[in-house]
Amino acid sequence: ISPAQLLEAIRSGPGSTAGRIFYYVRLPRTAGCLLAGAALSTAGCVIQNVLLNPLASPNIIGINAGAGLAVTVCCAFGWLSGWALAGAAFGGAFLAVMLVSCAAGLAGASRTTVILSGVAVNAFLGAISDTVTNLVPDAAVLSGDFRVGGFGSVVTARLVPVGVLILLALAAVFVLHNELEVLSLGEDTARSLGLNAGRMRTVFLGLSAVLCGAAVSFAGLLGFVGLIVPHAVRRLAGTACHRLLPLCALWGGTFVTVCDLISRLLFRPRELPVGILLSALGG
Repeated sequence: ISPAQLLEAIRSGPGSTAGRIFYYVRLPRTAGCLLAGAALSTAGCVIQNVLLNPLASPNIIGINAGAGLAVTVCCAFGWLSGWALAGAAFGGAFLAVMLVSCAAGLAGASRTTVILSGVAVNAFLGAISDTVTNLVPDAAVLSGDFRVGGFGSVVTARLVPVGVLILLALAAVFVLHNELEVLSLGEDTARSLGLNAGRMRTVFLGLSAVLCGAAVSFAGLLGFVGLIVPHAVRRLAGTACHRLLPLCALWGGTFVTVCDLISRLLFRPRELPVGILLSALGG
């Protein structure tokens, strides 16, 4: 679509071919890239600060796997509405992050224990998900693209409910940046400064589960966004949460959008799922 056709499509609406391509294909896909990238990178930053571990990220400690299992179960039962997928993905993500947190706490909560607990939860939930797809072949077909990760099937009807959840969760995280700053000093220090560390830890893990679950429900199991972006932003902007969190959202959305553009054009007319490119870059 040329720039002139694009301007005409925006002005005239989805009546023309160019207008339908813009409003029904390009606009939802770009909005999905921005929302998913912002959600996953911000969630990764929050998780790293809360768990005090630079390796913690949604795909490594099992949060994506929990959301993925929930979406696979929804596909098996035919619950494919936007709100059902978003709610189930949040529930699965929250279950996974609480399992990791509890397991690490029982075993001493060292940095190594957090990662090992996440790897264990990741493998366990992945095994259950594989079992569901083997027992219900239709779920395997419906969740095949989801397990790779990509934006080729994003439509407005699925994007609106999860977009609302992502924007609300991002706003809550930004408002609570002072509490996250104190919590990142360690639970003992946070308590000595008057912060209810246990409650705020649960709040931040819940918000991270909302962000990850909502993003995974329409974008699939995108890896490494929540690990790469926060570390890149810290190198440029420091560790102060009032700067770090908004920049993670901005950089994450931009990073995923650029990667999706590259994966769409690199082998055209064939399209490479962006999850493959993100995994390669993450490695």
